[in-house]
Amino acid sequence: MKLSSIHILLTYQCTLECDHCFVWGSPWQSGTLTRSQIHFILAQAKETNGITSVYFEGGEPFLYYAVLLSGVRTAVEMGFRVGIVSNAYWATSTEDARTVLEPFADLLTDLTLSGDLYHSIDPGAAQVHHALQAAATLGISTATIRIPQPEASSTEEGTLMYRGRAARKLAGRASHPLPWDRWVRCPYEDLRDPGRIHVDPLGNLHICQGISIGNLFQEPLQEICARYDPEANAVVRLLLEGGPTALMREFSLPHQDGYADACQACFEARLALRGRFPAVLTPDQMYSSAG
Repeated sequence: MKLSSIHILLTYQCTLECDHCFVWGSPWQSGTLTRSQIHFILAQAKETNGITSVYFEGGEPFLYYAVLLSGVRTAVEMGFRVGIVSNAYWATSTEDARTVLEPFADLLTDLTLSGDLYHSIDPGAAQVHHALQAAATLGISTATIRIPQPEASSTEEGTLMYRGRAARKLAGRASHPLPWDRWVRCPYEDLRDPGRIHVDPLGNLHICQGISIGNLFQEPLQEICARYDPEANAVVRLLLEGGPTALMREFSLPHQDGYADACQACFEARLALRGRFPAVLTPDQMYSSAG
């Protein structure tokens, strides 16, 4: 497996508890990286000789501002292109947003902001607007994430995937669920050769949220990548062979008649299999409050 980018989940904590969140982010979540752990992760990424970009995500990474800034600076010094994903809760005004962003002005390749109805009852997303204005004055390249509501399905702005909390909170609102045996592939992730990977505050390496292929705090990243064999991972092998439907059939899992998308079918199947594959279907944070 050859990686070109690594996404660092600095924390599972967030200022919000959005219904569509992949990682069950909330103010009550646990798990946050320290400054030294981030530097360790970056050093591991540098040793792979293939990773060129680093993203800091969450949760909400700006909750730990000093740690985030230190991590971004270190990543840039190592030669990585660096981005951040944030909900812009800190942008209470354009002036305040500029104050927050000024230390990042010459460091970031990209600042991606979440601004949709999951994050605010205001479709204009005032905080995102302030952050975009401030970033423009500082020369920081920006992008926005706007995920549609279930009734709207997909749009040019983004696609709602029923992973994590969305599988429980939003799937019932999907317009056209399809029969359980129709979900025979993963339409969103390249599980055979992902190209990018997420590392969480516990060191877990996710090829998709909640599917771990190793732990960076227990084994070097380079060795995990070299060892990765999708055919040897029972969960990944079945997903490649026949998607979530294959998981359900292989283990005779109880299932609904229909699912909103492949992600919901996969999440429900994985949830039922956590006891069988605890090292792969981890950590608890990715399945929080799921029962």
